[in-house]
Amino acid sequence: MRWTGRRRSSNVEDRRGMSGGKMAVGGGIGTIVIVLIVWFLGGDPGQLLNQIDSGGQSQAYEASAEEEEMAQFVSVVLADTEEVWKTLFAQSGETYREPTLVLFRNQVESACGFASAASGPFYCPGDEKIYIDLSFCDDLRTRFGAQGDFAVAYVIAHEVGHHVQKQLGILDEVHNRRSALSSAAANALTVKLELQADFLAGMWAHHAERMLQILEDGDIEEALTAAGAVGDDSIQMQSQGHIVPDSFTHGTSKQRMHWFRKGWETGDMSQGDTFERGAV
Repeated sequence: MRWTGRRRSSNVEDRRGMSGGKMAVGGGIGTIVIVLIVWFLGGDPGQLLNQIDSGGQSQAYEASAEEEEMAQFVSVVLADTEEVWKTLFAQSGETYREPTLVLFRNQVESACGFASAASGPFYCPGDEKIYIDLSFCDDLRTRFGAQGDFAVAYVIAHEVGHHVQKQLGILDEVHNRRSALSSAAANALTVKLELQADFLAGMWAHHAERMLQILEDGDIEEALTAAGAVGDDSIQMQSQGHIVPDSFTHGTSKQRMHWFRKGWETGDMSQGDTFERGAV
């Protein structure tokens, strides 16, 4: 992917040096006094509060050169998703709300609760933020065999796809429907949601290439390899040696690759209705 020297998103929140992925405010009169002093001096009390954890200290964190480069890369990818979805929403007379990307290390607290790096990247509709521990990018290559920077771009674009679903009301509708279903039926509905996010990731690639000329030879193949590598059947075979279809929550490797490819080839939102009868 062509990304060096290009615009980075301003919607990146770096929590890699924060204990538990958050900095909470310590109580007490001392904190109040300090906040008032900062305010009287013309400073931003909110910024100060964000820098105070429960023990009054943040953890020093020094990223490797490789990790820092990846942080810059995902920021450029996020910026590209902003350009594409802002344009597409405007064409429909809508305004696109840009999500925030949170970088964390080991564990993090979101509006959806606590999560660890083992959970993988995720989107929280409660705060409209995408969370990623950049060690997952290494896992893509070493554990899943998905090489190349566009494999990571696919992952970011997939999570942004969930944000698009949130704005379109699809996430809330699926959540409401799931509550009245059996576990197997709820999982099947979630698969449709995830496959649509794969479609939206492909759709983003389609328009990003036309608007920004971001692609290099092999990029789409890298994304397809990543989509196949994180299919439920592939992960279950790798982790437990057998497949349990009723427990699928993201779709098979074949399905994930199919829907990303369809989004890439068509770039047409109307072609991405994975909830239509017989679509999945």
